[in-house]
Amino acid sequence: MRSPALGVGLCTANSGHTVSEPDRQEAERQCTRVDFDSRLPRVDAMDIQLLIICGLTFVIHVIATLAYAVRIAGVRTRRIAVSFSLFGIIALVSRTANSFQGPFIAKRVELDIAHHMEHGLLGDFRLFLLTATVASTIGAFLIPTFQRYFSRAVDHFQANRSIPRLILHIFSRGGGSYIRLGARLPSRRNVTQLATGAGVSWRVIGLNAIAMAIWTVGVFASLYAGYLKPELRVTCANLSSVINGFATVVLAVVIDPQVSVMTDDVIEGRISENSFRRAITTLAGARVLGTLCAQAALVPAALIIVRIAELI
Repeated sequence: MRSPALGVGLCTANSGHTVSEPDRQEAERQCTRVDFDSRLPRVDAMDIQLLIICGLTFVIHVIATLAYAVRIAGVRTRRIAVSFSLFGIIALVSRTANSFQGPFIAKRVELDIAHHMEHGLLGDFRLFLLTATVASTIGAFLIPTFQRYFSRAVDHFQANRSIPRLILHIFSRGGGSYIRLGARLPSRRNVTQLATGAGVSWRVIGLNAIAMAIWTVGVFASLYAGYLKPELRVTCANLSSVINGFATVVLAVVIDPQVSVMTDDVIEGRISENSFRRAITTLAGARVLGTLCAQAALVPAALIIVRIAELI
């Protein structure tokens, strides 16, 4: 078999050269193959990097949304402390993904700056935010299923008090059967009940949406600010806390105490579980709305970070 190089050489050779018929046919095949290969779409390293970042973003926001289901599971099992402790293990996956997300995005920004590429980095950041919205939406739909799985895990851990045994049970035949049979979509009744009341004040809903928008956009805005101001990109990257600080305060001072009080009220019988589920559903919806609002906040937040980086 002749090498591709020979085929190309024969294809581009001067027409005055004498070429045998077999060599001419082989050259035509090689030329056709080279031309076809040149038209094939190639997977660029930057595209793989983009997919990795989207995957990490998806994991972070799915797990963050499923945290709402932990409170429902805690109410069902009456074991709030155990529920939060077990979810901390799952949250380690989110924290690990979060620790890799920033460096991957930072490298993408650095490569764009180094090669003076202006192919639309803003579009990449908007794609990351869209991934966060999709992940939060999917996480919200998975809440009924996840709270059933998690309630079963809490009961099993309470009985056996062993994480290794719990993991083995998940991968056992009985665990697999429960995973298959326990999957549920959100019931229509729970959705229609929202018309009778959200289960939580509109002030809390609005603040939750705002906090989620700021929390979602924080890291992305700081890294995009570094792209807008390359000479101060290290300073901008370290200013994400300026954006996330407000969201952290709102979540710690307003949202979490309200939800915690509601959780205790359910256990003490002061409010019904249906009312509590409505509140959780509403807060999950506010989270999805917040990730959508993050699209509008991206550029203003990046410009604020650039301004702060110039002033300090």
